[in-house]
Amino acid sequence: MLKQLFSPPSDIPHRSSLGRLVNQSTVLLMASIGTLILILALFILFHENANATKGYRLRSLERERSQLLLREEVLKMQIAQAQALENLQEDGRIQAMSTLTPKDSRYVEVESNVAYE
Repeated sequence: MLKQLFSPPSDIPHRSSLGRLVNQSTVLLMASIGTLILILALFILFHENANATKGYRLRSLERERSQLLLREEVLKMQIAQAQALENLQEDGRIQAMSTLTPKDSRYVEVESNVAYE
């Protein structure tokens, strides 16, 4: 019995255990490659999601910018219309100024040309 325990293993169990070891290593290699592919796919998914979110934010900011530029143009047109000469001439306060007559008016009298003297 001691001889059987310490005797070298026969070729058949060695080959079957070697074949089993090769099969196990192949399965382990395939599982690790599959796991790496899955992890890389998840990283790509998160990266694309972040880029899409940034793109959406950028488009919304561009839309808001164009709306603000349009509003600025409308306000500039309203300012130009308010400052137009026709509006100023039709303003009641300005028309009231032209009808006023000065109460105490003094005119400067020119006696001689200062440049000739």
